[in-house]
Amino acid sequence: MTTAPQMRGRTALVTGASGGIGRAIAVELGGYGADVVLVGRDENALTEAAAEVQARGGTARTIALDLTDAAAPAKLAEQVGEVELLVNNAGVAPGGPFVESDPAELQAMVALNISALTELTGLLLPGMVARGRGSVINLASVAAYVPAPGMAAYTASKAYVLTLSRILWAETRGHGVRVVAVNPGATLTAMNPRGTRTAEQVARRALGALAGSGPEVTEGRLNAVLGHLVDQLPARVAVPLGGWLMARFG
Repeated sequence: MTTAPQMRGRTALVTGASGGIGRAIAVELGGYGADVVLVGRDENALTEAAAEVQARGGTARTIALDLTDAAAPAKLAEQVGEVELLVNNAGVAPGGPFVESDPAELQAMVALNISALTELTGLLLPGMVARGRGSVINLASVAAYVPAPGMAAYTASKAYVLTLSRILWAETRGHGVRVVAVNPGATLTAMNPRGTRTAEQVARRALGALAGSGPEVTEGRLNAVLGHLVDQLPARVAVPLGGWLMARFG
């Protein structure tokens, strides 16, 4: 596995790096001297984030790309080449009752939160296994443990990310590669102005998790307690409780 202090001069690919947690992780990696590839849709925001990476001592490249485009993951992997650390952070969180949702918006969420993450990992993880080193951080969410009415597709997408990460952790742990899911709770970003944790806190937790051994970490002690508590409850209790928790803290 490759930990953050070992990233000097090595390539880290961070999706959703134009703001929020992705930007914070990219900047944190700059402090370790990494060559950070920042991917997102907002070219101006990426340029600003790249300047922060460089100010911290890293090098930075920006790629403006919409990962909901079916051809984007393959195009990105080809353009970047060998990657030491993949951070699958890009995601969206549409809310509201499922029956009132725009099907096109739901499909775009699935394309980003699930399909792009899966394909990009599938394209880059084999190279890590072949080299016998590398790491993957998948940004899931405490919502992966909390089935919440009003956020059905989003919480389901994060449950997918968590499950995939757990299995990839098991499949690759004997090959010098680390796969870990990071589960933030309510984080103060443009997507969630009610967040109680900062993107910088989550970034430090995510990169620190590379030195661990388990398949997942949850940022924030309360988040960990609540998430795992709900995960152990029967569905008839967990689902209404999940809805209340997401409305209260999400």
